[in-house]
Amino acid sequence: MRNIAIIGAGAGGLAAAYDLTRAGHEVTIFEKESTPGGLASGFKEPAWDWSLEKFYHHWFQTDHAILELTRELGLQDKVQFHRPKTVVYYNGDFYPFDSPIAALLFPGLSFLDKIRFGFVTVYLRYLAAWQPLEKYTAHAWMKKFYGDRVYSAMLEPLLVGKFSSHYQDVNMAWFWARFKARTSKLGTFEGGFQAFLDQFAEILKQAGVRFSFNTGIQKITPLKDGRIELATDQGKKVFDQVLATVPPFLLAKIAPDLGGEYIHKLNALKNIGAVVLILSLKKQLSKKGYYWFNLPKSAGFPFLALVEHTNFLPASHYNGEDLVYCGDYLENTHEYFRLTKEEMVERFLPSLKKINPDFSEDWVVKSWLFRAPYAQPVPGVNHSQKIPAVRTPIRNLYFASMSQVYPWDRGTNYAVELGRKAAKIMLE
Repeated sequence: MRNIAIIGAGAGGLAAAYDLTRAGHEVTIFEKESTPGGLASGFKEPAWDWSLEKFYHHWFQTDHAILELTRELGLQDKVQFHRPKTVVYYNGDFYPFDSPIAALLFPGLSFLDKIRFGFVTVYLRYLAAWQPLEKYTAHAWMKKFYGDRVYSAMLEPLLVGKFSSHYQDVNMAWFWARFKARTSKLGTFEGGFQAFLDQFAEILKQAGVRFSFNTGIQKITPLKDGRIELATDQGKKVFDQVLATVPPFLLAKIAPDLGGEYIHKLNALKNIGAVVLILSLKKQLSKKGYYWFNLPKSAGFPFLALVEHTNFLPASHYNGEDLVYCGDYLENTHEYFRLTKEEMVERFLPSLKKINPDFSEDWVVKSWLFRAPYAQPVPGVNHSQKIPAVRTPIRNLYFASMSQVYPWDRGTNYAVELGRKAAKIMLE
């Protein structure tokens, strides 16, 4: 029996703990926050029946890793799928663009553009492999094959919004993964994702996993006998194996004995942060019940996406309140990481009139601001060659983070898949 530590109680860390515990080992999970979940965690107001994610999340019907895990845990009956409406902004109005029919009706493209869009998208979804595509930037590849009009009207705004100043650096394999894996139906968990994470953590506790919340890790030190010493906020502890599920730059900071080449790989991984302002409104914002608004920065919107959560799930789960996300991906040096919540509200509210001309500031009941300086990896050309291995140069120290789920986008599904992969390597 090994004594194993996992740093981080996100979905990946919990999934690794599940497999390691079932294999007969003792597992302790260290988490700097007070609850499990990481970037998928949520919060709950006293009058709400469901929790709300701090950063909007979904499951897709192709998310096999997380859906299989819910079946193993006996929680599959609590998974729900709905099909909300997604729209894009064009020439002062919003148009659906979440189905083949909607694409054909979209006024921003000629008929030939739409045919070209359809053929290239079918190629990416059903025929292309990602490995050759990672040799090209998405910016250059899509301009060439989709054409300038399709790219500038539909695809470039997505890249700019998602990757900010790095939008021309992202390789095409990342965009391929979006076409390959995503579905129009979106999934959630009864009670919210925090409810799933809490129930998962409780199942792990009953299986013997120990949790140490509100505990940060200061340093990871290899010992001569092959064990690993963790310097925590609560003192030093020694383990046979350690799995770190922290951001790459943080592992480089707390594990200086990793060595130059591995640390160089960790520090070379680019990433940007996420900022989300959530508003509770007295009235429904979108008159047509739209859920997801893709907003181009070039049109003057101060954020990437507006997501009206209660057009996806009933407002009755949230005391009848209309809940709206205003989200953006930005460099962590951007002013949005410094402004107060009140300043952010003042900055964002005027743009809501473009969604609904009747909107008034007195509709706002309450607001919440959440920021994550490390939220979205930026995969450049030939990124697969730059990913650090799960097995680090330090014996019995392992690493699993969002940067390693490539070419897939970050999310709980791939975190679970990676966490279970790391557990398998540790068991070997």
